[in-house]
Amino acid sequence: MGETTFDEFEFECGRTIEDFTVAYETYGEFTGDNAVLLCHALTGSQHVRGRGDGQGRGWWHDVVGPGKAIDTNEYYVVCANVPGSCYGTDGPASEGPDGEPWGTDFPPVTVGDWTHSQRRLLDDLGVGRLHAVLGGSVGGMNALDWARQYPDDARRVAAIAAAPRLDAQCLGLNAVARRAIRGDPNWNNGDYYSGEFPEQGLALARQLGHLMYLSKSSMEQKFGRRTAGRDAGTEAFPVDEAGAFFPYRDVESYLDYQAGKFTDRFDANSYLYLTRAMDDYDLSEGYDSDAGAIGAFAGEALLLSFTGDWHFTVEQSETVAEAFRSQDVPVSHHVVESDHGHDAFLVEPESVGPPVRDFLANGVAGRAVTDTVDHDDDDRRTLYAPVHNSLFSG
Repeated sequence: MGETTFDEFEFECGRTIEDFTVAYETYGEFTGDNAVLLCHALTGSQHVRGRGDGQGRGWWHDVVGPGKAIDTNEYYVVCANVPGSCYGTDGPASEGPDGEPWGTDFPPVTVGDWTHSQRRLLDDLGVGRLHAVLGGSVGGMNALDWARQYPDDARRVAAIAAAPRLDAQCLGLNAVARRAIRGDPNWNNGDYYSGEFPEQGLALARQLGHLMYLSKSSMEQKFGRRTAGRDAGTEAFPVDEAGAFFPYRDVESYLDYQAGKFTDRFDANSYLYLTRAMDDYDLSEGYDSDAGAIGAFAGEALLLSFTGDWHFTVEQSETVAEAFRSQDVPVSHHVVESDHGHDAFLVEPESVGPPVRDFLANGVAGRAVTDTVDHDDDDRRTLYAPVHNSLFSG
C-alpha cells in the first residue's frame, strides 16, 4: 500500500485541507502508456487483489492479476481510496487540525472530488494519459466523471453496473440508511470516536444496502422462507417476547452476519459522506444533457450492465450509451443476463472478465464486447443474446 500527501487539496465545496493524504495501491509495472485506473465502489477500498487491510481478499481479485482479465503483466493498475472514506485517505475518521478526528467537521465530499484526487495522485506517480479508467457501481459514476472532467486523459472508459445519476427510489433508500445512522444515540452528531460507535445504526444501513444489491430472484434462490430456528438471533437486534414465537429466518441471519462484519471495518460517518456523494452525482450537471457532458471525450466507452440489477438498471446504462452515440463516441453497451443483482459485477468474473479484457485490448471492437444496437461496420464485431434485441426495440 502506498500513500501520497498533497500540500493542500481544495474540495468542490470551496474548503481546503492542508497536508491531505491519499492511500493507493498499484499492481504491475508502468511503461509510459499502460496505466489503468480502477475506481472502487461505495464501501470498497484501494485493495483490489490479494489479502490485506483487514478486508480479506481484494474486491476484484478474480479480475485483476497476472494472466487475468486486467493483466498486471501487461497493465499498470492503480486504485486510490476516495476522499471521505476510511481506508487511509483522509475522511471524517482522520485526524483534524486539533489532533482529534474530524467527524462531521470534515468538508462535504463529491464524486468530482474523488476524480480530482485521482488526477493529482496520477500526477505524483508520473502518469499522464491513462490507457483506461474502469469502475463499478458508484465507481462507474467516478469513471464517467473522468470522461466529463478530463476528456483527453483516458483512451478508454468503462462504467460497470453504473448510472448517470440515482433515481428517486435509490435516493430514498439511501436517505433511510443515513437516518438509521444518525438516529443511533451513539452517533452523537458524528463525535463518537472516543466512546461507543453507532454500530446498530450502521448495521441497519448496511442491511438496507445489501437488500439493494441483491435481486428478488437471487434472494429467493439463496434464502426462500427457510428458517434458522426460533432460538437464533443477535444481541444487536433483540427479539421481543411475542416475536420470539416466530422463526428467525435465513435471510435475517445473512443480513445480521453481513452487518456484523461491516461494522467491524467501516466508519459510520464515512457511510454518510459517501452515500451523499453518490446521491449528489449527476453526469449532466453544468450541461444541458448527458450528451453535452461527455461531448469532448476523445476515447472509447463501454457500458456493462446486468439484467437482474434494479439498483443501476440496464435502461440507465443504455441512456449513457445513447449519449455517447449522439456525440459519435465509439461505444458499446454490453448486457449480461444475470440473476445476481447489483453485486454481479463483483461475483461474476466469468461474465465481467472477457468483455473487460477485450475492451482494454481492442476497444469496442473487442471480440467479447457486445452491443445493444446493430453495426454495419465490418471492423466491429457484435454478438447478440435475445435480451439485447428485445430490451430497447420499438
